[in-house]
Amino acid sequence: MSEYSHREIEKKWQNFWESNEVYRVQNESNLPKYYVLDMFPYPSGAGLHVGHPLGYIASDIYSRYKRLKGFNVLHPMGFDSFGLPAEQYAIQTGQHPAITTEQNITRYIEQLKNLGFSYDWSREVRTSDPSYYKWTQWIFTELFESWYNNDAQKAERIETLVAIFEKNGNQSVNAACDEDVASFTADEWNAYSEEEKYKITLKYRITYVADATVNWCPGLGSVLSNDEVKDGVSERGGFPVIQKLMRQWMMRITAYSQRLLDGLDHVDWTESLKEQQRNWIGRSVGALVKFPVATSKDGVAGEETITVFTTRVDTIYGVSFMVIAPEHELVDVITTPEQRGNIDAYIDLTKKRSERDRTSDVKTVSGAFTGAYAINPFNDEKIPVYIADYVLAGYGTGAVMAVPSGDQRDWNFAKHFDLPIIPILDSQKEIDIQADNTKEGKYINSGMINGLTFHEANKVLVQWLEEKGVGKGKINYRLRDAVFSRQRYWGEPVPVFYKNDSTGEPLPYLLKEEELPLNLPAVDKYLPTENGEPPLGRAAGWAHGSGNGYELSTMPGWAGSSWYWYRYMDAKNENEFASKEAIDYWRNVDLYIGGTEHATGHLLYSRFWNKFLKDRGFVPEEEPFKKLINQGMIQGRSSFVYRVKSDEYSKPVFVSAGLKSQYEVSALHVDVNIVENDILDIEKFKATRLDLAANNAEFILEDGKYHCGVEVEKMSKSKFNVVNPDDIVTKYGADTLRLYEMFLGPLEQAKPWNTNGIDGTYRFIRKFWRLFYNDQGQWLVKDEAAKPEELRVLHKTIKKIEEDIEHFSFNTGVSAFMMCVNELGSLKCNKRAILQELVILISPYAPHLSEELWDALGNEKGTVSKAAFPKWEQQYVVDAIFEYPIQINGKVRVTLPFALDTAATEIEKEVLANEIVIKWLDGATPKKVIVVPKRIVNVVM
Repeated sequence: MSEYSHREIEKKWQNFWESNEVYRVQNESNLPKYYVLDMFPYPSGAGLHVGHPLGYIASDIYSRYKRLKGFNVLHPMGFDSFGLPAEQYAIQTGQHPAITTEQNITRYIEQLKNLGFSYDWSREVRTSDPSYYKWTQWIFTELFESWYNNDAQKAERIETLVAIFEKNGNQSVNAACDEDVASFTADEWNAYSEEEKYKITLKYRITYVADATVNWCPGLGSVLSNDEVKDGVSERGGFPVIQKLMRQWMMRITAYSQRLLDGLDHVDWTESLKEQQRNWIGRSVGALVKFPVATSKDGVAGEETITVFTTRVDTIYGVSFMVIAPEHELVDVITTPEQRGNIDAYIDLTKKRSERDRTSDVKTVSGAFTGAYAINPFNDEKIPVYIADYVLAGYGTGAVMAVPSGDQRDWNFAKHFDLPIIPILDSQKEIDIQADNTKEGKYINSGMINGLTFHEANKVLVQWLEEKGVGKGKINYRLRDAVFSRQRYWGEPVPVFYKNDSTGEPLPYLLKEEELPLNLPAVDKYLPTENGEPPLGRAAGWAHGSGNGYELSTMPGWAGSSWYWYRYMDAKNENEFASKEAIDYWRNVDLYIGGTEHATGHLLYSRFWNKFLKDRGFVPEEEPFKKLINQGMIQGRSSFVYRVKSDEYSKPVFVSAGLKSQYEVSALHVDVNIVENDILDIEKFKATRLDLAANNAEFILEDGKYHCGVEVEKMSKSKFNVVNPDDIVTKYGADTLRLYEMFLGPLEQAKPWNTNGIDGTYRFIRKFWRLFYNDQGQWLVKDEAAKPEELRVLHKTIKKIEEDIEHFSFNTGVSAFMMCVNELGSLKCNKRAILQELVILISPYAPHLSEELWDALGNEKGTVSKAAFPKWEQQYVVDAIFEYPIQINGKVRVTLPFALDTAATEIEKEVLANEIVIKWLDGATPKKVIVVPKRIVNVVM
C-alpha cells in the first residue's frame, strides 16, 4: 500500500488480529509471565469519550512492549456490569437492566476494538453474567463459613472454631467477633442445642448480619456507600440521603486492618495512594475508658456505662463534658424526660446529613444535652453528656471524652455551650483564645500524674485503668466493617435463605455449592414493594427448595470487582473460580492501571478478599496488585459563544470572543465538535442550537470568523465538551489518537484535551510513512549498510524509548520518535537495517502502522508483536551527542539531543521546528534564541 490510508490500514489489521486470535494467550509457557490489568469499566450508555482510553493506551503500550521483551503477557478486558445507572433506567422505562447493559457493552467493545488494544477477548468477563457471579456467590459462602483467628492472624474454616468450643469453650478464643458474645465453657457448649450453637457461630463468621447505621436513600430505595453520597444527596439523581439503622449483611474487614496496613510496605504504589489507605484504615494507639452514667448531676451511677476510646488518656483530668453519637445505643436510655424533645429534634436533623458531611464540617457547632452525666473514674467528677453529629456511631465506640483545652473542636463546643475549659499542662498557652494540643511540659490539675511528662503519664494511667478494671490499653482502627447489602434489583443475589428458629426469629442459611448460581428472578417492577421490601420481594414464588424465602437484598457493586482478576486467568472454567494451575502460573497482577477514585473503596475491598482467599489456600499471593499506577484525568477544553444582553436587538446576537469586552454578554457552552482551531462552524451552530434560537441569530465576527472563548473544565455532556474517540479515529486514525493522548503530558497528571493539537501528531505519522514511501508511492527502502550517523540516531532512540517505557514516561517517548524521524528524514535514510528496527520500536504506540510496514518489509504477516525489542549499542549512544535543555521564558519545556559539532544556527532551526516548542510558543515569534554550546538553549519571548 503506497498511500497512508489510516481507515483502510486500521480496519485491515483489526480484522486480522481478531480472525487470527493474535493476542490470545495460554496459561502455560516457557516464557516468564507478565500480567497487565486495567480497572475494568462500568459500561455506561454514553460510551467512551477521549478521556477514558488514557490508561488503556498506556497499559496496551506496556503490554506490547513486554511481549517484545520476551514475556507471556496476560492483558484482558471485561465489564463491571452490575450497577445503579442501568437499574435507574429500568425503573424509568420498564426495560430489563440486562438489555441496557448488553447494548452498552456492545458499544464499548466496538470502541475499544477500534483503538487497536491487544486484549485477549477470549477471556472477557461480565460481573452480571450468572456464570461469573456464581463464583462471587461462592466466595460469599466461603466467607460465611470462616472465622478470623487473631492468634494465627488468618481466616480459618468455622469447623476449627467449633472444635475449640467443644474442647475448651470460648474463654481462650482470640477471634474477630461481635462484642456481645457471652463466655461459655466446653460443657456448656456441648449441652447447647444445635440451634443455639449455630446462633453463636453467627457472631464469629467473617460475613454476618447486624444492625448498622447506613446511608439510606428513600428516592432510590437503597443503601448507598459513602462514595455514592455527596453533600447529603445521592451522587446519582441528587436524592436526599439520611442516616438509618437497618438490618444488613456485613463484611468483617476490620479483622484485616493491621494486615492491610502492613501489606502497603510490600507493593509498588505511590506514597500518596498508600497514605490515603493508611488514613482510611486509621491505626491509633490509646486506651479504652469506662465512664459510669448518672441521670442527674446529684444522682448516683446506674448500671449503664459509656466506653470511650482515646489516644490521649493523658488528658483525662481535662475532660469537662462527653459527646456521644446521635445513633449511640444509650441515647434513648440515658436521655431524661426534660431533654427528650430537644434530643429527638436534633436526631431528626442529623439523619439528613451524610457521615462525610458530618465529619468534614468543622465550622458548625451543634449538639443537644441528654440530661445525663458521666462520671470520670479518675476523680469522680460528673460531666454532662451531649449528642453531636460530629461523632459517629461506627467509629471507635461512638463516644468522645471532650478535652477543650487540648482539642479545637471540643474548645469550640465548650465555648458554644459555656462549658469549662481546664488547663492540664504547664506549657499550654492562651487556651482562652484557642485549644493547645501540646504534649510538652508537665501536668497540672491532673491528680496522680501532676508533675509527670507525657510518656510517664500514659504508663501510669493505663496501668491504673487495668488494675481497677475500668479500662485498658488498646490499638484501634478507623476502618469499619463493610456494609454488604443493597436494596436493589440489579446486583448479585445473596446465596442465603431464612428459616425461623424456635422463637420465630429468622436465621440465615447458605445455599449449597451445587445450588449456585442463584439467578436474579423476574420482577414486574424494579422498585421496592408497597410494604418497603427490596425489589426482589416482587419475585413471585421466589423461594428455596425448602420453601423458605431467600435474602431480598443484593450484593453491593464492589462484590464482583473484588476478585475479577482471578477469573481472567481461567474465564471459562465451570468447576472453579479459576484452576489452581492457572492461578499458580499468573499468581497476581504485575501492573494495574486505573483512577485514584478507587483508592479507599475498590482497592481496600480487593485487598481484603485477596487476603482471605490466601488464608484459605485458594491463592498463593498476599497482595493482588504488585505495581499500581493512577492515570491522570484528561480534562475537557470547553468552547464558549457570547450572547449580547440587550433589549435593542429583535433577535439573538452572538459576538466573537475578541470583541466581547465591548458588550455586556453571557457566556454559553457550545459543542466543541463544531469548533475547529477555536473557530465556530456557524451553520452547524444554527442547525443544532435551536434552544438558543441560533437559526435566527446575528453574528458579530472578527476577520469574517466567529472566534470562541476557551476554558479547561471536567469533560461532561452538560458542558458540551465531550469528544467522541470514534470521531477522532475516523478523521485521524487510532494510531494518531494513541500517540496524541500519550503526548499530552505525563501519564499520572491531569491535562486538557485540545483537538487543535492533534494535527501535529497526524503529520508525524505521515512523515514516518514517507521514510518508506515517497509522495509518488514508490518504495524507498534499500538493503544497504547503514551509516554511522544513521546508527547513532537509531540507537539513541532505542535507548530512550526503552527507558521511557520502563519509567512509564510515554509522553517523552513520543517526542523521541518525532525527533528520530526528523533526523532520519534530514539524513535521507531509507536503510532496512534502520527502518525495520524502528518499526518494531514504535509498534507498542502505533500498532496498525507498524503491522502494515512490517508486512511491506517482507516479514511474516501480522507478526510484529512477536519480534524482539531492538537492542541499543553503547558505541552509538555516547560522546557525540549532548542533550540540550530547551528553556522558554525561563522554564525548561523539553530536552533535545544534538551532535556536539552541530552549528548554533542548525540547533536554533531544529529547536523552533520541534513540536513541543511550537506548542509552547502558541503562535508567537520569539525575540531571540540563545544557544550556549554544550549547556542550554534559551528561547526568549
